[in-house]
Amino acid sequence: MKPVILFVYIFIFSEADARPVSYPGGVTLMQMNDGYFSNLHLHYSPSIKYSVGLKIEKNRVEKWTFLGMQYNNLLKRINKKNSQANFYLKSAIGSTHSDEHPFSNHKVPAGFIGFATDWEDRRFFTSYENKYSYSSDIAKYFQQKVRFGIAPYIGDYGDLHTWVMFQIQHTPKLETEEINVTPLLRFFKDVYLVESGVSLDGEIILNAVVRF
Repeated sequence: MKPVILFVYIFIFSEADARPVSYPGGVTLMQMNDGYFSNLHLHYSPSIKYSVGLKIEKNRVEKWTFLGMQYNNLLKRINKKNSQANFYLKSAIGSTHSDEHPFSNHKVPAGFIGFATDWEDRRFFTSYENKYSYSSDIAKYFQQKVRFGIAPYIGDYGDLHTWVMFQIQHTPKLETEEINVTPLLRFFKDVYLVESGVSLDGEIILNAVVRF
């Protein structure tokens, strides 16, 4: 297989967080979990420019759940011979339901907006994303994170691919540490991707992605 074709294949399936848009007609299921949130995102990409889908986000500490529709837009893609960079705008609208006193059984309109970018070649990877979330009197917060990664070996088409990654997350408005640092491992093969890691504060990250 030609190196350029192999790189395109690896790129499509290598980035779970910063790949909010798939190939035309592609369906992607993402399940993300950390010490504070559990997220489920199912999206369909009519084209390489955007995707639409369902978003469920549960805050297990403050006991609220967001349910809505998410729209992801590919703003810009820069292709080089052996690397690629992407810029995305992500937004959602829906409602948030709280089970925490004094907002028990309280539902309000909600939404979020954020920016994401990533760059990678077959050896190195980096990404940045942010999100501002608004749920009226239930929750308002800003979150951002950056990732750096390296592939310890260069796999061929159909191989199990591995990334060793380092994540720094900053969430100033939540009742946790403002900065959370997590080393993690990423494995992907064919249309399946799994990430797992433990932060320096002992919080577990477990993410999975399947593309149909």
